[in-house]
Amino acid sequence: MGEENILHAEKDRLRKSFLPYTRKAFRCLPGLDRPRILDIGCGSGIPTMELARLSDGEIVGLDIDRPMLARLERRIEQAGLAGRVKALFCSLCSLEFPEESFDVIWAEGSINVVGFERGLREWRPLLKANGFLVVHDDGEKLTQKLAQIYRCGYRLLSHFTISHRVWWHRYYAPLERQLGSLREACAGDPAALQELNADQRFIETFKQNPKRYGSAFFIMQKEPGAEISPSR
Repeated sequence: MGEENILHAEKDRLRKSFLPYTRKAFRCLPGLDRPRILDIGCGSGIPTMELARLSDGEIVGLDIDRPMLARLERRIEQAGLAGRVKALFCSLCSLEFPEESFDVIWAEGSINVVGFERGLREWRPLLKANGFLVVHDDGEKLTQKLAQIYRCGYRLLSHFTISHRVWWHRYYAPLERQLGSLREACAGDPAALQELNADQRFIETFKQNPKRYGSAFFIMQKEPGAEISPSR
């Protein structure tokens, strides 16, 4: 395993500890028969592959990080799912799919790139009538986001939060414990060392104000013909 892969493999391992929340969100959807799912900002594909398992459908995972997509492509090949799961290099700011292309749009940790309300508005036309949007975003301004869901033409099916304590104990604390050994393993890789230094800075910021770093899942259904309020 290459030096860079050691770091990314460990981060992927930690990321897998959040898959129970991906499953919980998916269970909030009604039974779907082999849905077509767009996973926006799929990264290395930890949730993408889980969605393929849960749905038995067709998954399109898109991202602009080519090394991340390469890791997803290896996962797809290893799982023998090339017929059902695709990795696509594409910016979430310029989605060019035909309208009503997907039964479900899934976005874990990516909607912040464009903003919560803008993402809801711009992605809605890509959903089939009565299609579903599942977003995992930071937990700030929760009341405001719930109001935006209705203004943007969706019905809220469910939502739930993941506390900062979960993020700390499942991801950042284990990562912090391994920073030293990971630096040794990545000593010959300047890019990996730079990433580790950024991780260290974020962990210190997290510890200064941990309550800021919770998150929330929102499970929504598109309402055809809904009157969409103007953006504010």
